Amino acid sequence: MQAAECHSLEEVRQYIDRLDDQIVELIAARNAYVKQAAKFKHSIDEIKGEERMEAVMDRVRLKAMESGVSPNLLSKLYKIMIDEMVEAEISEFRNAKSL
Repeated sequence: MQAAECHSLEEVRQYIDRLDDQIVELIAARNAYVKQAAKFKHSIDEIKGEERMEAVMDRVRLKAMESGVSPNLLSKLYKIMIDEMVEAEISEFRNAKSL
């Protein structure tokens, strides 16, 4: 994605605010899919799926490098996001099993 050429700090901030809105919406959508995934899994170990997490992290790091963003930054952000979403998925899984 190419950033627009801005002519003022206010314009830069407006672009950043719009991007932040989109990022939040995308994270919310990702979280909704993660919760849906609980329906298709059979155990908490499967939810924690280390192989899948490693694959996601590898893909994100590669995409970060291709996009000129620090892979370490994206790894840290994704680690936090994935850890929180796994907990949400576990809750969803437990709730479905208790019905």
